Amino acid sequence: MRFAHPQILSLLAVFPPLMLVFFWWSWHKRQQLITQFIQARLLSALTVGISPARLKLRLASLVLSVVYIILALARPQWGFDWEPTKQRGLDILVAIDTSKSMLAEDIAPNRLTRAKLAALDLMQQAKSDRLGLIAFAGTAFLQCPLTVDDTAFRQSVETLDVNIIPQGGTALAEVIQTAAAAFKEGDNYKALVMLTDGEDHDSGAVEAAKKAAEAGLQIFAVGIGSADGELLRIKDANGRTDYVRDEDGNVVKSHLNEDLLKDIAKETQYGIYLRLQGAKSIETLYQQGLSRLPKSEHEEKLVRQYHERYHWPLALALILLAIEMLFPERKREPKTIAPSLKPAKVLTAAAAVLVLLGWPPLVRGSTSGALREYKQGNYDQALKDYQKLLQRHNEDPRLHFNAGAAAYRDKKFDQAAKEFDAALAASDLKLQELSYYNHGNTLFQLGQQNPDPTKKTETWKGALKDFESSLKLNPQDPDAKFNYEFVKKRLEELKQQQQQQNKSDQNKQDQKDQQQQQNQQNQDSQKDKDQQQQKSEQSKSEQNKDQQNQQAQQQKQEQEKQEQQKQQQAADQSQQQKEQQQAQQQADQKPPQPQEAPEQKQTETAAAGQMTPEQARQLLDAQKSEEQLLPIKPKEKQVDRSRHFKDW
Repeated sequence: MRFAHPQILSLLAVFPPLMLVFFWWSWHKRQQLITQFIQARLLSALTVGISPARLKLRLASLVLSVVYIILALARPQWGFDWEPTKQRGLDILVAIDTSKSMLAEDIAPNRLTRAKLAALDLMQQAKSDRLGLIAFAGTAFLQCPLTVDDTAFRQSVETLDVNIIPQGGTALAEVIQTAAAAFKEGDNYKALVMLTDGEDHDSGAVEAAKKAAEAGLQIFAVGIGSADGELLRIKDANGRTDYVRDEDGNVVKSHLNEDLLKDIAKETQYGIYLRLQGAKSIETLYQQGLSRLPKSEHEEKLVRQYHERYHWPLALALILLAIEMLFPERKREPKTIAPSLKPAKVLTAAAAVLVLLGWPPLVRGSTSGALREYKQGNYDQALKDYQKLLQRHNEDPRLHFNAGAAAYRDKKFDQAAKEFDAALAASDLKLQELSYYNHGNTLFQLGQQNPDPTKKTETWKGALKDFESSLKLNPQDPDAKFNYEFVKKRLEELKQQQQQQNKSDQNKQDQKDQQQQQNQQNQDSQKDKDQQQQKSEQSKSEQNKDQQNQQAQQQKQEQEKQEQQKQQQAADQSQQQKEQQQAQQQADQKPPQPQEAPEQKQTETAAAGQMTPEQARQLLDAQKSEEQLLPIKPKEKQVDRSRHFKDW
């Protein structure tokens, strides 16, 4: 339940108490005047038939009638219908910088908090416009699509923090590209409001703005911070404050880059740059910049048309006024007046009328309670109330739809999917369309939470079919068209990621196989080298052994030769002695004759199959000349790590 004019309820604290005080004072004043003009002995006779209970009833009826009239003026409302309404307004995307540089406190309390407050101020200015939200840091993400639901936009803004985007840094070019892709084709003027300090860590922001301007995008840059800058402080898990540091350990100081933001705004036709300072900066931005854009007519289906219930308290007030008029202070004599209902019967009839008038809200009391819990944000309690109602009316598709909406808001997407699936059995085509649409949103959220790419793909395909069914029932639904294209795009991105992942895994496997092959080649080469070295050492040892054997044989031959020479000399000497004796004897018998000196021949023979030291030396030199060293692995190319990654 809600009131269209809740400020009128403050009259309840003024008029009823004043009336009670006035009636009490008037009764006492009346008693004083009666005692002054009427004697006490005549008072009882003159006041015969006057009932104090009647007097109190009249006064109570009058006071209560005033209370109900005030309630009727406040216009109580409960229950609503979703109706399509046409509005003329702008389509504005608000991009908020969530990088760590937005934690700087050069503008109190810090840059990010002021940016969020500025976005909410813009929501107050853009009453008939559709607003969307983009969160960006090192990358950009459409946090909230274009909508006229202020509650959804406010909740999306309030959830922003520096950890919502995992990739650090600031990429203004990607923000502009994301904003250009978020608008639907056919929109004449597209507005982008960037709330940032302008610290762009990637180049190409001005070129992206120029390309977006050709597509009709108007960029309004709002600078947050100071040109002098501020040191960035963060809190760790233990709550201790520390400074943000770069890869070299230096403390980071963030500055407002106004020149870049001005250059980006100048690339568009209506774009302007404004620095966030003072209380009316956003109001100035809207009046001098956004209000100049032509407004387009768009149709939105998510507009609540509340049911007016002011006639119930107004009817009660009229009944109470009638009671005050029908019940005089004095009882009438039965003989002189026409028969009428007795007071008890009159009161009973009035109570019956009140029950009949209040019957619809009493019958729908539980439904109203569930709706009230839903509006107050108590989605868990609202879901429980709807489930209790479903136990009695399980065939009502509207109850299933409302239960699914409460479960979706409570992030119980499994329960929401079941309830929306049950609501598809409705005979109302409008309810079927909304059920298909919300069921598709629920399946997308379920797929978003599933880490398995295969199951995520299947779930998102189901969401795509639901959006197709919704478009069949209402081909002109812009939100269903947008969600259909969005889910289709996410499916293509997921498919590309899977292909890239498979390709990466194949490359890793190829590299692993190549590394194993190279290691095997290195092992084989090392083994060949060891075998060759072993053979060389073995050959050397055999050659040394042969050389020693040859030396020993030579020594043995020399010794044998020396012994032979000695034996020969001894034989020669004995022969000479014999010859001398014979010669002496012949001399005694014949004349002496000249003798020839025996000729000594020195011959050297080599044993068969043996190698001389010179031949062994030549063989070793030949083997050394055939030895080859293993190739040395070339040095890997060093990676240039001079460029530091900026995570703020």
